[in-house]
Amino acid sequence: MDAYREAARQAMAELLATSRLQPRDTVVVGGSTSEVQGEQIGTRPALAVGEALVDGLLAAMDETDAVLAVQCCEHLNRAVVLPRSVALARGLQEVTARPVPGAGGALAAAYYGRLGEEACLVASLQAGAGLDIGDTLIGMHLRPVAVPVRLGVKSIGQAHVVGAHTRPPLIGGARAQYPAERPR
Repeated sequence: MDAYREAARQAMAELLATSRLQPRDTVVVGGSTSEVQGEQIGTRPALAVGEALVDGLLAAMDETDAVLAVQCCEHLNRAVVLPRSVALARGLQEVTARPVPGAGGALAAAYYGRLGEEACLVASLQAGAGLDIGDTLIGMHLRPVAVPVRLGVKSIGQAHVVGAHTRPPLIGGARAQYPAERPR
């Protein structure tokens, strides 16, 4: 578990160092504890592995004001766990469910448990950066335009790891021309 915790901490620290997050921005993480253990996604959820990953992720995030959000698995339509105070401040619609290892995923269940009464599930959000542990497809919760980040941490356990940060869309460019009268 120590190796999982440290790899998660290191991957998140690298992602945070390369991302230009706005104050109190969100970092979404999707993770398969089955993949971490070398099994096919969704076949061997392990709460202890989820807890170790959450420990490492939060350890790296303690040095920032970024907010952790954890994506659930497809059985909860990839809803996202985050602190209720954040969801309320951002006007996000809460949905009713509680992730458990077999429905929602062990990583989401571990984070939900860690948040206690502050735990909240929302249907979707648009995060400024993300970390995908085990090919869980977090793209639906990233702002456009997502930019891949090559991390030194290539895997946690047996799970493939990829990071992403976002940037505003580039509209126009050096050769773009605009009408003198713009539509309102």
